[in-house]
Amino acid sequence: MAERAPVRITGVHALSALGRGADAQLAGVLAGTPAFRPVGRFDTSARRVGVAATLADAGPLADELTEAVHTACAAAGLDTAGRAVAPLLLAAHGGTGVPALAGELARRCGLAGAPRVYTSACVSASTAVADAAALIGRGDVDRIVVAAGYLVEPDQYALFDAGRALATDGAVRPFSAGRRGLLLGDGVAAVVLESAAAAARRDAPTLASVLGWGRAGDAYHPCQPDPQGRGLARALGAALRRAGLRPEDIGYVNANATGTGYSDAAEAAALRLAWGEHAHRVPVSSTKALHGHALEASGLLELVVTVLAVRHGKLPVNAGWLGPDEACPLDVIRDAPRPAATGYAVSLNAAFGGANTALLVGAA
Repeated sequence: MAERAPVRITGVHALSALGRGADAQLAGVLAGTPAFRPVGRFDTSARRVGVAATLADAGPLADELTEAVHTACAAAGLDTAGRAVAPLLLAAHGGTGVPALAGELARRCGLAGAPRVYTSACVSASTAVADAAALIGRGDVDRIVVAAGYLVEPDQYALFDAGRALATDGAVRPFSAGRRGLLLGDGVAAVVLESAAAAARRDAPTLASVLGWGRAGDAYHPCQPDPQGRGLARALGAALRRAGLRPEDIGYVNANATGTGYSDAAEAAALRLAWGEHAHRVPVSSTKALHGHALEASGLLELVVTVLAVRHGKLPVNAGWLGPDEACPLDVIRDAPRPAATGYAVSLNAAFGGANTALLVGAA
């Protein structure tokens, strides 16, 4: 039995190198063509790698976040009064500047004051969604807007390049033999989350429900994941328990898989540890192979993609595949999108420092 009532997703918006808007994300991940291209917004001549998944007409991050929140709220049918009581949770890259960005974004979009900010690396956005679901689920608030943004910029690009984390062959190959690393990508997204009762009172559209979530740490190494995947496995288990579901109910995993050797193998181990033999049967892909790694925003961008995929009954392909890796014995979606067998899916994220999250959604 589920621990709490489900939390409704009533409006979404997303931007990536695949295009602007939810429809562009769905079309892009189903087309299966990676969006990586030479970086044009700053000089990469001194770097080992010169490509990323960038959107050519992306504006300043504050403006893109404003558009994302306005669009998601409009899609959810929120009027001025409905926005005014909705707190903002913002995940973004920028250190001490993020609280000011969050305050300005809340003001621009007419949201409730005192926003929360999340800067916990690549689980920032997924942690914000988990917090939002927890706050709504226990009745603290009826509605929350979660927003997240990262636009590829020179500082983080240089750090990942210097750390030899970027793929020198210009492709991200999750779970594949011959994978060489990750590539960064633009990502901006916003999601409106509401209690079932609040959504019903105003006859709001429901795209999907957040049924469960889990968070766990492994504290194995500052930069490397636990090879046994114990932290991520605990997060997966917590998400299923909250949802009242079994591993056999899950029809898709949008994996964290970044295309790096240690991380992908550890994630495969986590799935086996959490789900046993079913880990070899559930369809898996990582849409980072298409839109790149959006760092703090990745969890929200990937949640939107996951919701759209299961809602439309088509699962994205795992691009960049060269061949199987014995360390990753999973049912990886190759060659073409696959029909969804169930309406339940999990989106996984992991970050430096051993942070792990799992978000479990069900199609409306």
